[in-house]
Amino acid sequence: MNAAIVGASGYGGEILVKLLAAHPKANLVSVTSRSQAGRKVSEVIPELRGVLDDMVFDVSDAQAIAARVDLDCVFLALPHGAAAEYARVIVEAGKQVIDFSADFRISDPAIYEDYYGQPHPDVELLQDAQYVLPEITEDGWQSKKLFACPGCYPTSILTPLFPLLKAGIVGKQHIVANSFSGISGAGKQANEAFSYCEVNESAKAYGIPKHRHLSEIEEQLGMAGQGEVIIQFNPHLAPMNRGIVTTITVPAGDSTIEQLYEVWEAAYANRPFVYILPPDTRPETKYTVGTNRVDISAIKDSRTGNFVITSAEDNLMKGLAGQAIQIMNLWQGWDETEGLIHV
Repeated sequence: MNAAIVGASGYGGEILVKLLAAHPKANLVSVTSRSQAGRKVSEVIPELRGVLDDMVFDVSDAQAIAARVDLDCVFLALPHGAAAEYARVIVEAGKQVIDFSADFRISDPAIYEDYYGQPHPDVELLQDAQYVLPEITEDGWQSKKLFACPGCYPTSILTPLFPLLKAGIVGKQHIVANSFSGISGAGKQANEAFSYCEVNESAKAYGIPKHRHLSEIEEQLGMAGQGEVIIQFNPHLAPMNRGIVTTITVPAGDSTIEQLYEVWEAAYANRPFVYILPPDTRPETKYTVGTNRVDISAIKDSRTGNFVITSAEDNLMKGLAGQAIQIMNLWQGWDETEGLIHV
């Protein structure tokens, strides 16, 4: 299968280039970038010296990508708004699209406008898109032509919480999620707030109380809980390059920790990218960075009556590029671990 990446010079795009360059069944035939057009890929991504020495960044042009007869799948690593413009042209050309942006993650255009401050760029195409978090999305999604890759924060929250709400063993109110993300989550940008001296040896909350990812999180949790679910989401910037760790407190009611683990084991027994740790072990980002895995664990606090759930992931892998490859693998009918297990 031949693939292209539009907007391949950002952090997530670079990881995706590396993954596709090493993928045993996918063939990377084009990468585009407005800022790096004309430069060799191996100059911009030195890890790929000797691997992609002959490939150069093309100009990002939706019509040119759509016109290529040698392409089957296009990954869009573009900002919201711009992604929808490219998606429309490429999907109409009969190619599959996996989108990194928020343009097709939220099914309600009114919610999109509320959180992103602009009308949805393509409401018609939104109806044909499918949000895919492989471990929780119901089977049958592979027939679509446009897939929305989940956000990094939502993946860290939905993975542990979705099956618990679906099973009805946790409360739907008074849920609090505190997440800490590495600086790469902000993307590549020349911004003083993300310079070394500003972020090193410092951690801070931001985007409170209405971070954009909250819209995606609550919509998906509402599907699991079969009704509105409102959570308190508190994102933080942490002084590390990559990784997300999330701690969730959720009312346990009469449910036991054994019941919680039974639900997790049933939901994720055959899912290679969710690793369930015992209650006395907390997930750590240093063990998930570089992998496509989410580590999760939980305890019950008898004093407060809450479950305290923790997850850890790599925001650029399971939170972005790795998950996109996982989606591609499943769409193609390949083993979902193809190109994602590295020693």
